[in-house]
Amino acid sequence: MPSLLRFLLREPPARKPRPIERDTVTLALDDGRCIDILRVRDPRARRIKLSVDERGARLSLPLRASLVAGKRFLHEHRDWLAAQLDHHAHEDIAALVRGQTAQLPLRGTMLPLRWEAGRYARVLTDGDGLLFKAPDGGSQAALRRALRDFYEGEARADIGRWLPKYLSALPRAPSRIRFRAMSSQWGSLAPDDALALDLALVLARPSAFEYVLVHELCHLVRADHSPAFWREVEARCPDWRSERDYFRNEGRRLKARLHALLAA
Repeated sequence: MPSLLRFLLREPPARKPRPIERDTVTLALDDGRCIDILRVRDPRARRIKLSVDERGARLSLPLRASLVAGKRFLHEHRDWLAAQLDHHAHEDIAALVRGQTAQLPLRGTMLPLRWEAGRYARVLTDGDGLLFKAPDGGSQAALRRALRDFYEGEARADIGRWLPKYLSALPRAPSRIRFRAMSSQWGSLAPDDALALDLALVLARPSAFEYVLVHELCHLVRADHSPAFWREVEARCPDWRSERDYFRNEGRRLKARLHALLAA
């Protein structure tokens, strides 16, 4: 009996979350173009959704939606999709090209870029501009890695200047800080106090980058977005509303620029 009772009272095994499924579907537009669309079946999705960003078009499907319903949704929205793709195509977003790219974004402005032969790929400050040293036979991947390393170094230098003035008023410091490209967020704080920041922040104006840092640091005080949290933010960054509006207006372009420069 005791063993039967333990069997009846034991916790059921945790159900593993269903993985996100991804594949590609091709859609023919009315103008004759055929485009590839990333189709994602996401357990978190609540409705069929079509979106376009610097990476291309994405169709999100909830688990209950059929593939037929997804294709029907695409056909019903193909005019909207064509307009969005055209909008993205005409934006001044360029890839990194050795010897041709003449300027790079950094801290809210475009800096002139010089190219010079070098033993290995690296980016350096050069007066009021930048210098990209690279070997003649270097790969495109090496150029992108060098630029990413430069951007992360500059971002960490900014954090190093700003962080000390906020630490004394915090209950603790972040356990670590890492940079990566984020699709929608600008920063996040993990349960272990690890701080993640979007590398595209170093392309933004410095006051906006610092606001995001303050925002995430305030989550060490308040883990929510309650009025008390926003009072913590305002005490440290009185102009936070202006910086938030800046990201609403410029955020997508910043992320697109980083993606175009660093994407494979």
